[in-house]
Order: sequence, then structure tokens, then C-alpha cells
Amino acid sequence: MLDQTRAPILEALERFKRMRVVPFDVPGHKRGRGNPELTAFLGEKCMSVDVNSMKPLDNLCHPVSVIREAEELAASAFGAAHAFLMVNGTTSSVQSMVLSVLKRGDKIILPRNVHRSVINAIVLVGAIPVYVNPQMNHELGIALGMRTGDVQAAIEQNPDAKAVLVNNPTYYGICSNLKAIVELAHKSNMKVLVDEAHGTHFYFGANMPLSAMAAGADMASVSMHKSGGSLTQSSFLLIGPQMEEGYVRQIINLTQTTSGSYLLMSSLDISRKNLALHGKEIFQKVVDLTEYGRQEINAIGGYWAYSREIIDGDAVFDFDVTKLSINTLGLGLAGIEVYDLLRDEYDIQAEFGDLGNLLAYVSVGDRIQDMERLVSALYEIKRLYQRDKTGMFTHEYISPQVACSPQEAFYAPKKSVPLEKACGQICTEFVMCYPPGIPILAPGERITSEILAYIQYAKEKGCSLTGPEDMEINYINVLAKE
Repeated sequence: MLDQTRAPILEALERFKRMRVVPFDVPGHKRGRGNPELTAFLGEKCMSVDVNSMKPLDNLCHPVSVIREAEELAASAFGAAHAFLMVNGTTSSVQSMVLSVLKRGDKIILPRNVHRSVINAIVLVGAIPVYVNPQMNHELGIALGMRTGDVQAAIEQNPDAKAVLVNNPTYYGICSNLKAIVELAHKSNMKVLVDEAHGTHFYFGANMPLSAMAAGADMASVSMHKSGGSLTQSSFLLIGPQMEEGYVRQIINLTQTTSGSYLLMSSLDISRKNLALHGKEIFQKVVDLTEYGRQEINAIGGYWAYSREIIDGDAVFDFDVTKLSINTLGLGLAGIEVYDLLRDEYDIQAEFGDLGNLLAYVSVGDRIQDMERLVSALYEIKRLYQRDKTGMFTHEYISPQVACSPQEAFYAPKKSVPLEKACGQICTEFVMCYPPGIPILAPGERITSEILAYIQYAKEKGCSLTGPEDMEINYINVLAKE
């Protein structure tokens, strides 16, 4: 272990501030002097370190000093062969994983309930997705993890596939049997990529689900800003010893900015230090607060704040107990309806609501009084708004009918048609509720009556639908010719 009390980027920025360098470089606000209103809003301390790459501060695209040191400390803290600081969000980490192991025409085995960033990367590289449809919990209305038997069957049917991608955990806290999947993939010379956007705490907390690096995965995208405490848009890309660091960095530099934000990088550096030194204590507090909230919410009745009781050893191999996932179908209310009520009537901002569930994201920054306010609001919502649940949608995942590759469909000649007339045609764009950003439709998939009914229901319930060119989601782009 390296000295985790160090924060090399922070230290370099502090030295830089003492140097009183005269800035004849970008950014043009010149340490905030050129934009007084922005400086008044963000503060002089913030603006003074919003600087460009230079010799004392290293360069994110080709780090040789302080950024390199920060990468090595992060790799040691996460148990990785190497760690890359990512400032284009975890989206860029996910895209870098896919682009690092796939070329045009290569196959990748993955669950269909992936984040849009995965399919975006497949569009960019021209790879062929082999979907493993996740199992469903129809009582909760959510997709689960990948069963190892289904992954094995996909590998046997596609021995030429280059990689397997796993969500660990899902937005709801569901974990697959990651170690078994890694072993299956490696036996067939396939790389394992893990979208670990919601799993930073797996590396630092006690009694957590297995992390990607501990399971022997080849690459993992870790969204440090979610549960790790860094600034929004900052992330880590972790790699195992099987990957070539230099090649992965070249891939990252294809898409990541050449103007790396020192605000984001220093936040990664400081947050890594904090978790390496105090992670167990931090995440124990999160677990304790979440468990308290779960018990209080379940005592209300009608809600189901589920946890490890849904583990079945396969499709739900483990559960992330820091996730306060709350099923609302027992109230006759969609999750998005409860989400909207919390925000509009009680000034409580939840992470997301879908057709059957609500996610309250709990972190070390939350307090017991915040949780009690949430519980009280949920009690009031039940008392005031509960209704008969007849006619509600009870699932949020529809198995896709893949007609052609995402890249082929995305770049093909297309036409815009009214949504109600699109049944049977092949979609050339995305349709999704965001968050969580899992596509209902992706390029290359056939539009079915079930999907159209789902989209219409989601619109009626107030879900935030994104993806198509038509912002109102009344029209959708389809292949001009089949």
C-alpha cells in the first residue's frame, strides 16, 4: 500500500497558489478576475484553482508527475493494476472499456438493462450485442441480475465473443454472481467489463458485495461522485493486470477532453484519500441510516423497502444494502408519482422514480433528521394519495427484438413517423426514462405494441422520457427501408 494520506493533486494546487503565477493562458476568467459574478457565486478559492495543465500540475492526457502519483494511489486503494482519473463522467469510463476490447463486428455479451452509455459505445465501435435477458421480479416490477447459467449459455452459443459486460450493482442494488461470471468468461478468453457506477463503496465498506477488482474483472467503471463524495462528472476507470495501461490510455484520449478540470481531478484525489483512510466508518454510517429508513418505511405499510430478503443466490446473488429502493405498487401509485409528490409537495428530491419503484440515494452526507423527514412524507403520501392498484404496469423491462446492429440502425437512412404508427418498424434512436437511463428502445430494435403501450403509460405517469430527436416523444425515427 502506498501512503494514502497523500493527495498529490491537492498538494500541487496548493503549491501553485503560493507561486503567484501571472496567467497568460486559459481559462480566460484568469483566476476569477475576469468574471466577477461567477466568482461571487462559486468563490475565489474555487476559481483560483480552475486552471489549465502546466508543468507543475502535470497533464491528464500524458501524466508523468502529480496526476500519475494520484493514479497510483487510487489503483492501490481500489486494488487495481492501474486507475485512470476520468473527468467526462462515468459515461466516458464505460465507453473507454468497450472501445478498449472491441472492434467493428466483434460480439459482446451483456444484459439488456444496461445504461445508455454502453449501447452508445457499441454504436461508436460497431460491435454486435448479444443480450442476456435478465430475470424479472414481477412483484417488484424490476429486472434482476444475469444468471450464471444464462451467461454460460450465451458464451457457448457465441464462442467468438470478445467480452462480457456486467452491471454491479444495478440502480436498485441487485448484484450478479460476479466471480462466477469472471471465471466463465476467462475460461473462454473473454474480457470482463463491469459497470460499477453505483459500487464505489464496495471497495471500502465492510460486508459489502464483491467488487469488480476483487472478483478478477479486467476493467471497471467506478462513479466516484455517486457514493464516493467527489464532484459530479468525476470518475475512475480501473483495470486489472491483463490490460495494457498504455493502450487503454490511448483509447481514453480518443474521447476524453484535453482540458482536464483540476476541480474534478482534485475532488477525486481528496475523496480517494478520505475513503482509503475512513471508508469503513463512513459506509457503516450509511448502512445504519439506510437500514433505519428501511425499517421505518416498511412499518408504514403499502411500501416495500426491500433488501437482502430478495437474494436467491443466482439472479439476485447479493444486494447492496446502502440502496434505499422502495416499491410503491402496493399503494396503487407509480414510483414516479411518489417521486413527483416528494419533490413538489414536500421539497424532497429523490434520485429517481420509475413505474413501480422509488430510489432514495443515501450517503454519508445525509442526517437522521433528513431520513425522518422522508419517512414522514411517505406516510403522508400514503394517507392522502393511496388508491386502487388495478390496471397498473407491474414491470419495467421488456425483452428486445433485435433486428440489426445498433450502429447499422443509427447511421442508416431514417424517417420520422408518429409514435402510434411505428408498431412493427425498426427504431434508429433511443427512448428511455432518465434516470435511470436504461433504454426502453435502442437503435436496431423492433417497435412492438407492448413497447408503445409502455411508453404511453410512462408519459401519462410523468416519467422524464429522453433520447429521440422529437423532444415531445410524439414522433420516432425508424429505418426508411427494411
